[in-house]
Formats: sequence, C-alpha cells, structure tokens
Amino acid sequence: MKAIDVIIGLGWLVFWAYWLVMALTAKAGQARWTGCAAIRVGIIIVILLLLRLRVVKGHQAVTRNPWLLGIGLALFVLGLALAVWARVYLGRNWGMPMSQKADSELVTTGPYRKIRHPIYSGIILAMLGTAMAVSPYLLAAVVIVGAYFLFSAVVEERNMAKLFPADYPPYKRSTKMLVPYIL
Repeated sequence: MKAIDVIIGLGWLVFWAYWLVMALTAKAGQARWTGCAAIRVGIIIVILLLLRLRVVKGHQAVTRNPWLLGIGLALFVLGLALAVWARVYLGRNWGMPMSQKADSELVTTGPYRKIRHPIYSGIILAMLGTAMAVSPYLLAAVVIVGAYFLFSAVVEERNMAKLFPADYPPYKRSTKMLVPYIL
C-alpha cells in the first residue's frame, strides 16, 4: 500500500467521522423525498460492491506520475476543506440532501457567497482528487455521486425558492450552483 493511499484513506475516515459527529448538532427537520433514501443507500452499496468485487483495482491502475499524485492529493485536500468550511457556515441548518429543517435560514456567507452548494462541490472535488491519486476506476463513483448531487441541488433549489421567495432568486442570480464563475 502506498503512502498516498493511507493519507487519503485516513483523510476520508476523519472527514466522515467529523460529519457524523456534527450531524448530531443539526436542527430537527423532516426529510422530503424519502424515496431518495433508497437512492442514497443504493449508491453506497454499488460503490462498496465495486470495491469488494475488486472492480476498483487501485494498485493496478495507480499512476506513477508524481505530478498527478500531487495534483490528486491537492484536489482531495481542497475538496474536503471546502466541504468542512461550508458545513461550518451552515451550522445547525445542515441536513441530508433534499431535507428541510425547522426554522430554516438562508446562508449566503462564507463559501455560500460564490457557490450555492459548496458541500457537494467539495465532496466531488475530493473524490476527483482521490480518483487521480489512487485509481482512475474511481471516476465511476465520481460520476454517480456527482449526478446524485446535481439532482439533489436542483430539488433543493426548488425548495429554497419556495421557502425564501424574496431572497433566493437574487441570491441564485449572483452565485453559481457548483463551480464559482462557471456552473
């Protein structure tokens, strides 16, 4: 096992442990689109099966190019940092994708100043960095999770427009969905 695999693996472990602990501080809410819970579980099961069945053969497909390893590690770190930064700014308003919180607030500061869904952007960026540094086969997981986050973002934006009819449209016009200045 290469050092970069250990660093990235531990990074993901610490990130998800933090995420679970912080989930305990979130406001109470009611999940909408509960049928999408099956999609969430399905995505996780597919990725775990791919790993278990060794379809994702990281060590056989790892790049030997130190530049790609470095760029992948940098994207991984930047992605997780963006997701954590956004989570800090959301505070107790955070919830599972497509959920609604009691007493919702529209957060437009921090990373939300430029990106409407920086947590999604950060996780996708970290996964892309992981794929670059560990295995290009992981790009399949990036595509699956990216599509799910894009769907979630569209649904959440409809909900936010209903919850904040006066404030959300101007905010939406002044920001990008996932990538600052681009998308």
